[in-house]
Amino acid sequence: MTTPDVTVTVIVYNDAARLPRAVASLRAQTHENIEIVIGDDHSSDDTPAVARRLAAQDSRVRYLRLPENSGGCSAPRNRAIDIARAPYLMFLDSDDELPPRAVELLLAAHREREVDFTMGAVRRVRVDNGRRTTWMPHLVRERRTLDGIAADPRLLFEHLSTSKMYARAFLDRHHLRFPEGIHYEDQLFSAQAYGLARAFTIIPDPVYTWYIEPYADQSSASISNQRHKISNVADRVHVQRLIDAFLVESGQAGLREDKDFKFLKHDFRMYAGDLPYRDDAWLAEFAEIMNPYLDTLAEGAFARLPRPERVVLELLREGDLDGVRLAARGLGHPVAPREVTADADGTPYWGRSVPTTERARRELDLTDLELETRPFSTALFRHEITDLRPGPGAALTLTVRTYDPGLRLPVGPQRAGLLLSPGRRRLTVPFRLDPVRPGVFEGRVQLDPTRARLPLQGFEGVRHPQVRLQQQGLAHSGLLLAPLAFPALTARVEPGGAAHRITVEPEGRNPGRLQIRWQPVGVTARVLRPVVRRIDRPRVRNAFRLVTSALK
Repeated sequence: MTTPDVTVTVIVYNDAARLPRAVASLRAQTHENIEIVIGDDHSSDDTPAVARRLAAQDSRVRYLRLPENSGGCSAPRNRAIDIARAPYLMFLDSDDELPPRAVELLLAAHREREVDFTMGAVRRVRVDNGRRTTWMPHLVRERRTLDGIAADPRLLFEHLSTSKMYARAFLDRHHLRFPEGIHYEDQLFSAQAYGLARAFTIIPDPVYTWYIEPYADQSSASISNQRHKISNVADRVHVQRLIDAFLVESGQAGLREDKDFKFLKHDFRMYAGDLPYRDDAWLAEFAEIMNPYLDTLAEGAFARLPRPERVVLELLREGDLDGVRLAARGLGHPVAPREVTADADGTPYWGRSVPTTERARRELDLTDLELETRPFSTALFRHEITDLRPGPGAALTLTVRTYDPGLRLPVGPQRAGLLLSPGRRRLTVPFRLDPVRPGVFEGRVQLDPTRARLPLQGFEGVRHPQVRLQQQGLAHSGLLLAPLAFPALTARVEPGGAAHRITVEPEGRNPGRLQIRWQPVGVTARVLRPVVRRIDRPRVRNAFRLVTSALK
């Protein structure tokens, strides 16, 4: 048999429906001299029959079934490495694909210069809306060859094993295999590959298509999306400790701050947005697992984080679980704290009192947020719904409390507006915010989504109302935080004769905004929308423009 140039292993477990798509992406590779190994982790569905049928269709496909389920990705990958015949190896998950030129491009980079592995860009595709993005684009923007990870420690953020093509000799020389019996095996394997490689080449071309299902059912979600499990937290921290030990053993302890920053900015941050939704028991267990590890991290790693993230981390380390929920609400968005306290020197700190320890004063110091001096359009406010009462149809009466810790608003009542834009025209509902105490205002507003003007074909989608403030001719728009849980309110309405089902609900994820969903129904869905879609095509629009131009 001809020796293949590259062996690509597709790991699969109970994924008979998507396995053919993954294998088809390999059979369509522009570089044809490849070996395809299907590594089946003892599936109990139709995967074996599907895999055997795929192997019968193409002599390049081999089927490897593990005698029992390993519960992870490592064992099927390792067993495939054992039988792989090619000098270069790649890995693919059964729910993803390789772009047509992935093998060709990565192999060409190997042949251009002898390196231990090559890597390229990963395209992420949201399954729910089709949105495409590039994973860590700043790391793969240009073609380059690095003599080791120390040349660019930021690459520790790119911990996917599937975006790379490895020289078999490199893996064998260092006895490098995927760690079995643990989750987040890619992080340890990639850290070891980075640390052991004498040289590796990065190309900017897409070499992997990663399908993301952010709202998959928890029972079927990927390991990374099972953050609701405390065991998931323990697994992630365990892998970090193994990486730390590897850095010391391999003489690369100097990378520790970069690696710690990656953990805080990526791994911890993945949990942080969910913290407002967790109960006390879960948060207490989370702190029990996380805090001992946080105490081992380099101070410099904390200092590189945005201030809101540092506040959440410090409150967790102090055991202030209510504070954690409050501070984590709106991470990644311009949301102010509810309260700020200044010391005798005027330094502002998060919360109701001045911190008592040196570390807490360092981490909770909000000076760099510039609460008092930012331009008004980017000032930090916090708008929360404290009471929500349904009215007739889809109408709501909201009690809104606005926190102004920088005291940017003058004393006295404030004019405000609630903004909603389901179509091209914005609905603005004016209301008044009355002072409760310095820096805190409250008002009541009646919101009726049916008053928003919709396009002729109706509107299908989700919108989040915003609060608008004005001061001396300047405007500020900020998001509106809803109660984290309340019964969804649904009504069928016909604004302007266009029938819709409108649902008002909590957002259900960070930051937890008030969410309004429109769904066309009846004639609007069956007739108007299909007709407008046919008319609203580029050729039709261009023809209409030509006709109107000729008639002028």
